[in-house]
Amino acid sequence: MPLHHTSHELRRRATGILLFLMTGATLHGQGEKPPEYEVKAVYLLNFAKFVQWPAEARVREDNVFTICVLGDDPFGSILDRTLTGETLDGKPASIRRIRRVRATDGCRMVFISASEKSRLGEILGELNERSVLTVSDLDGFAERGGMIQLVLDEDRVRFEVNLTAATRARLALSSELLKVARAVRRNSSGMRRNPVMVAGAPRVAAAGSEADLLRRIPAGEERCSGYVTIPSPRS
Repeated sequence: MPLHHTSHELRRRATGILLFLMTGATLHGQGEKPPEYEVKAVYLLNFAKFVQWPAEARVREDNVFTICVLGDDPFGSILDRTLTGETLDGKPASIRRIRRVRATDGCRMVFISASEKSRLGEILGELNERSVLTVSDLDGFAERGGMIQLVLDEDRVRFEVNLTAATRARLALSSELLKVARAVRRNSSGMRRNPVMVAGAPRVAAAGSEADLLRRIPAGEERCSGYVTIPSPRS
């Protein structure tokens, strides 16, 4: 794929990859297949459309929606191309590459690279005190307190959610996002496998549609403008 594209071509490419994900195609299937990190870049873009940040988190940042990559960047120019021309939460999408957790001020989302494995506990300990969505493809990321872990499942890129970690950071995740997660961790109950496969949830392709987001929330969860929260842990 050429390095230079129009905004229309980039959006069409991103939409095509997302449909690729939703139809259950594999990375090693027949026909054209996007590279693994092209798929993951589209996931990052769409995660931002399924999360609500508290008002103070939006006030503190510049007039852009910044996705940060902490550590060695596995995306190269792929993430830049994916975010070109995109608007998130009413602001232009932006990417910033950083080496230290102290440089995450203004980041709405932080992708934590595999190069940071040895200090993951320290990183999460600091980021989870803020309203920052943490994402990684490190093994055991969600179990260790990360919010969204990208995983390979039979050659499909899927994801697991630690809803407790997100709630503690005062982030509200869309119920639609949870429906297509491979597994969701709630409170101390551990990871619960989600019976809904990606191929059975094509509605996610319309990530910006309020009509698609405002759907029934599973019993036991609270309604928050179409998003899912859980009660904050008692001290």
